[in-house]
Amino acid sequence: MRDIMGMMGKVKEMQAKMEKMQEEISALEVDGSSGGGLVTLRMDGKGNLKGIKIDPSLFKEDDVEILEDLIVAAHKDGKDKAEAITAEKTKALTAGLPIPPGMKLPF
Repeated sequence: MRDIMGMMGKVKEMQAKMEKMQEEISALEVDGSSGGGLVTLRMDGKGNLKGIKIDPSLFKEDDVEILEDLIVAAHKDGKDKAEAITAEKTKALTAGLPIPPGMKLPF
């Protein structure tokens, strides 16, 4: 019976840690860039776009497709950075738990 109570306490502790980590991830801000810094996006930890900066040299009529591609690439760069930070925080939080490899947390 004590083992069950101890386990329940650990589950509650883990839940509180996960909630705190999710708040930290939401507050996280990352920059994604492409084109050698010609396009820079600011995103939160969940991948929501917060801001964009575009070098004025890209504002030419015949460069629209290039600009569109650079924006997509900058977004991917920012999202990849946010996911890497999230994975690092999750790994630290779940250290020692028997979680299968490749399982993403938080769900």
